[in-house]
Amino acid sequence: MTINEFNFAGKKAIVRVDFNVPLDENGKITIMSHMGKPKGKVNPKLSLGQIREAVEKALGVPVAFAPDCAKAADAAAALKMGEALLLENLRYYPEEEGKPVGIEKTDPAYDEAKKAMKASQKEFAKTLASYADCYVMDAFGTAHRKHASTAVIADYFDADNKMLGLLMEKEVQAVDNVLSNIKRPFVAIMGGSKVSSKIGIIENLLGKVDKLILCGGMTYTFAKAHNGEIGDSIVELDKLDVALGVEELAKKNGVELVLGSDCTATNGLDFGTMTVKEGAEIITCPANKVPAGFEGVDAGPASQDDFRQAIKGAKTILWNGPAGVFECDNFTAGSRAIGEAIAEATAEGAFSLIGGGDSVACVNKFGLADKVSYISTGGGALLEAIEGKVLPGVAAIKGE
Repeated sequence: MTINEFNFAGKKAIVRVDFNVPLDENGKITIMSHMGKPKGKVNPKLSLGQIREAVEKALGVPVAFAPDCAKAADAAAALKMGEALLLENLRYYPEEEGKPVGIEKTDPAYDEAKKAMKASQKEFAKTLASYADCYVMDAFGTAHRKHASTAVIADYFDADNKMLGLLMEKEVQAVDNVLSNIKRPFVAIMGGSKVSSKIGIIENLLGKVDKLILCGGMTYTFAKAHNGEIGDSIVELDKLDVALGVEELAKKNGVELVLGSDCTATNGLDFGTMTVKEGAEIITCPANKVPAGFEGVDAGPASQDDFRQAIKGAKTILWNGPAGVFECDNFTAGSRAIGEAIAEATAEGAFSLIGGGDSVACVNKFGLADKVSYISTGGGALLEAIEGKVLPGVAAIKGE
């Protein structure tokens, strides 16, 4: 069942969306992503009441507000056709996430506490379900969590009365385009600081892609694995064998692995202000010969050319993770080169999926957002989907 096929006439719908937005000190809205983690406690600073007017303006209909999401039956019952009700922050209730509060996993009583919390989570989900006739899951950013409102609630609606929302459909289709409905050549770009955080994704992609570009901080773990000199660059010394394993798997699967040959390095990056300290040096050097006292912070000119060449002619492209510390204007060249190459390939007919906060920030910073095929709203959810994991928020709708 999809939202376009369902007849909503005369029915009340409860829709899970992603309104977890950060607020500035004046209570004004920056439309971005998550509201935060109140950890099962009421926190006025994270109240969704602060965005009621913005939601009302966006929808163009009156929006009432329920200050307690577990006690909103009367407010839901009072809704008339065309009206909307915004529930308070679901995470004020620990039952939403379903995690025991105030007890460590090492405590002998933890298992019992977890069992009790799961039972409470079902009751909480049942209460939410009681407010409506049908359920729409449209929060891809939390689809990888088996929370009360993202997955458990679906158990209280039959198959004909639960569905994915328009955003979820687009996200699921985008993931399907890069994992199942592949047009080749398929090029994936994985960046970021640690190979350990991306190893599951990398291994899954090595069974699907034609070329895999690895860039960013993880570059130096690969360089170190071959006894390279990396100066003060970020490195995971306990993951050198993992890096070598990735190289071996790529070779076994016939995947062209592209690692930056050179880098831009500095001895004076202030990570607090994302600026280069006065008097500091910025140099270009081989990625495996970074001088002592310097750290690699961006892909060098030769690496940028390699990345562009690898992306050229691709028909399916996935990008997750920057090529350097793009937040500092001195070190945007690597990520910009990737973004522009993806935009060019997209203009020539490629399907390009950009996912992950930093990659999205890159395409926005470089003015390329309207030159790629799809920008995903879900960080963790997208990564887990690419890794091949089943998303609870999707499985609950499909009855899997």
